[in-house]
Amino acid sequence: MAAIQSRLVAFSAGVALLIATSSGALAQKKYDPGATDTEIKIGNIMPYSGPASSYGVIGKTEQAYFNKINAEGGINGRKINFISYDDGYSPPKTVEQARKLVESDEVLLIFNGLGTPPNSAIQKYMNIKKVPQLFVATGATKWNDPKDFPWTMGWQPSYQSETQIYAKYILKEKPNARIAVLYQNDDYGKDYLKGLKDGLGAKAASMIVAEESYETTEPTIDSHIVNLKASGADVFVDLSIPKFAAQAIRKNAEIEWKPLHFLNSVSSSIGATIKPAGFDAAQNIISSAYLKDPTDPQWKNDAGMKKFNAFLDKYYPDANRNDAFVVYGYTVAQTMVYVLQHCGDNLTRENVMKQAASIKDLELGGLLPGIAIRTSATDFAPIQQLQLQKLQGETWHLFGDIISAEVGG
Repeated sequence: MAAIQSRLVAFSAGVALLIATSSGALAQKKYDPGATDTEIKIGNIMPYSGPASSYGVIGKTEQAYFNKINAEGGINGRKINFISYDDGYSPPKTVEQARKLVESDEVLLIFNGLGTPPNSAIQKYMNIKKVPQLFVATGATKWNDPKDFPWTMGWQPSYQSETQIYAKYILKEKPNARIAVLYQNDDYGKDYLKGLKDGLGAKAASMIVAEESYETTEPTIDSHIVNLKASGADVFVDLSIPKFAAQAIRKNAEIEWKPLHFLNSVSSSIGATIKPAGFDAAQNIISSAYLKDPTDPQWKNDAGMKKFNAFLDKYYPDANRNDAFVVYGYTVAQTMVYVLQHCGDNLTRENVMKQAASIKDLELGGLLPGIAIRTSATDFAPIQQLQLQKLQGETWHLFGDIISAEVGG
């Protein structure tokens, strides 16, 4: 009897060992370059210098947020190693930095690289290498193209959807408008311009009376503003980055041109654009938002913004709290952490993209109420909602409803 019992015990132990071994095999950790038991290596490319340097604060905020995550134990026990390089908003430099991150630093992915021309320069490379180019910091519509570019995904609302919303507002409120447009002469500016013309439809040809494009190498856009005023336009659609948006606002005031002024959302930061331009010169400008404005008193007791301010107090005390780009960096970094958490121990590049394309109604503290992040295998546009806002006093005031605008890739 004792012999039978001992054999049963041995058999049971063997079965238990077999089950443990099998489940261990099933739960085996999977890694691509950039991921280990202790680390997740994330690459980033930002314009810390050059004409778009006001966006550099986004990278600094992301570094601070990842420092917070690491201090709290990391992601599933792994610390984030955030490697961020400067490209000066110069596409050839972006290519150089992307190659360095992928081939030398061997990052798992490149996260939130900034700008349409820089990201356009590396999009094919990233997709050939099958390295995620994730949550790019640009609203160009082409980032939502999972069929042709399955390794590239945007994050913010598309530029075309934004200007289509402005076009709808103009058609309703000023149907006889004479529109002047300033735009950056690259994919970024042209994408915005296309959305405006698509939104105006058949009336675009008659309503747009002047177009002026500028190069980022120009020291000033004053002459363009003078030309646009001379067209007799009573609506001004400003599709420029913060440096030139601030110049446009100042020049408008100087030459006393007072059209209905629309400012693209990527330049709506109080700290980066409006304050340098002067609050008096910027009154009643219309823009759009999907993030909470840190200068807006209505969010003073908001739970999400309280957490944001507590984060800044501890991890980024030198941040300019009036700068909307700080909220942007904080919120997109939260999205990245969410994706990596859902990857679990399967930290392959393929699974990173799979999790990024499987986000269901993610609500984050920096997003406006009613706006959520959603993605799918066929929809790489995480945020597709906006709300109009008007500058009054020293802050933006939201008005109207949350507007959904879906524009395909």
